[in-house]
Amino acid sequence: MDIKAFKMDGLGNDFVIIDQRSQDFNLNKDQIIKVCDRSFIGCDQLILIKKNKEIDADVEFYNSDGSVSGACGNGTRCVADLLSKESGKKEITLLTASGSLKSKILGSNLVETEIGIPKVNWEEIPLSKQLDTQDLKIEIVDKNNTKHIGGTAVNVGNPHIIFFVDDIEAFDLQSIGPKIENHQLFPEKCNVTLAKVVNKNLIKVKVWERGAGLTKACGTAACATAVAANINNLVEKTTNIEFALGNLTISIDEKNSIHMKGPVSDIKNIDIKL
Repeated sequence: MDIKAFKMDGLGNDFVIIDQRSQDFNLNKDQIIKVCDRSFIGCDQLILIKKNKEIDADVEFYNSDGSVSGACGNGTRCVADLLSKESGKKEITLLTASGSLKSKILGSNLVETEIGIPKVNWEEIPLSKQLDTQDLKIEIVDKNNTKHIGGTAVNVGNPHIIFFVDDIEAFDLQSIGPKIENHQLFPEKCNVTLAKVVNKNLIKVKVWERGAGLTKACGTAACATAVAANINNLVEKTTNIEFALGNLTISIDEKNSIHMKGPVSDIKNIDIKL
């Protein structure tokens, strides 16, 4: 099977995007895993674009392990940019598993997406039991065997836990990530972020993404981190979240809705042979 597709990324968080509006076929889990495998094509997530008669398109997100992702902020921004270049529209609406998301195309490969109102109640995360989601009291240990206890849980279309630490490089996220992702508190697993507050408008982060592993950037993690930092009175309503390759700007408006602004890459056409 020959498939026409696109490759894009947001700050290195990369995607294979397949437009199914004119290609009528289904991919099984093994095929999704193969496409995401970096020895084949390689990406953090596979994205499928599907027809929607009322808005611009439906989108489905799949992690590199073949599992479904409820939300993908950078992926949403990339698809919005792709469809804008196709149609010339400066506002794109996409229906995702976590709701209808509107994006504004700001020019110079800059896209802003409204992610919506975060969920912070324990049953909405979801957690396996009732706890204070501001402080889950989960223990992580740094490379010097110093214990850190904390963790703030936020759901922004998928579940996240954020640990605010003094030095994100002092922890081995490759080891910590899968343990916390599969922690008994999270029946749907979770994304794991280490965050250092630099000042009231800047947070440095490293992210372990549920179903994908270590990633260069994660849009929903940026949103969840900004929300968690606001809950803990650490930052202003507009905050820059710094990844290895650049920043995403997260703003929380008067309705408590999250807006995520950042760059997307140019569009690369690719051919996939399955």
